[in-house]
Amino acid sequence: MSKQIIASDKAPQAIGTYSQAVKTGNTVYMSGQIPLIPETMEMEQGDIRQQIHRVFKNLQAVAEAADGSLADIVKLNVFLTDLGNFPVVNEVMSEYFDEPYPARAAIGVAALPKDAGVEMDAVLELA
Repeated sequence: MSKQIIASDKAPQAIGTYSQAVKTGNTVYMSGQIPLIPETMEMEQGDIRQQIHRVFKNLQAVAEAADGSLADIVKLNVFLTDLGNFPVVNEVMSEYFDEPYPARAAIGVAALPKDAGVEMDAVLELA
């Protein structure tokens, strides 16, 4: 099995011992993205809606570095520190995805890195 490391300077740099994404065959496994602004590595300010937008923009940048797009996501995992924000995820997600939507899980967690309110990871399947 060969694997290719995917990296984008338009997404936050890894803050630990991981890659932004790894491609094997036509499948890309994207690491979790929190609402970090790539240029400053500071957290997105504002409400949860702005944080969710930032996470999708970060995922989009990594997908594009893999020669893909958000439309290629087949599985999306959403981690929220407050599951009461799940309706906002649905609203914002509808701005980035068209049907058919990817498979998805939404998981409530006690905490996320840098006190983020949301984190998402994804799996892409490229043509």
